[in-house]
Amino acid sequence: MTTPTPYRYSRHPDLRVTALAGEGVVLHLGTRRYYTVSESGLLILEALAKPSTEAELVAAVLDHYAVDLDQATRSVTAFLARCRATGFLVEHKGP
Repeated sequence: MTTPTPYRYSRHPDLRVTALAGEGVVLHLGTRRYYTVSESGLLILEALAKPSTEAELVAAVLDHYAVDLDQATRSVTAFLARCRATGFLVEHKGP
């Protein structure tokens, strides 16, 4: 199992997130690009409306889906990595 990082993350202020037919549509105003995310990705992005730790995001996934801790952690870690690559996240260092 991977160890969550101690940072807090939030959505980039240029993101607009909308639920649509069981998934999410994301518009990044800064890049003018649209993205689709899965239902679980939408859940994570909605949780990122306020600064959250990776552990808090894992807890949100565990509360909503019937998965074990290891699977939830892997999913959140992978989704955050994709969000970093697309400029979806703001990292807040410290508590």
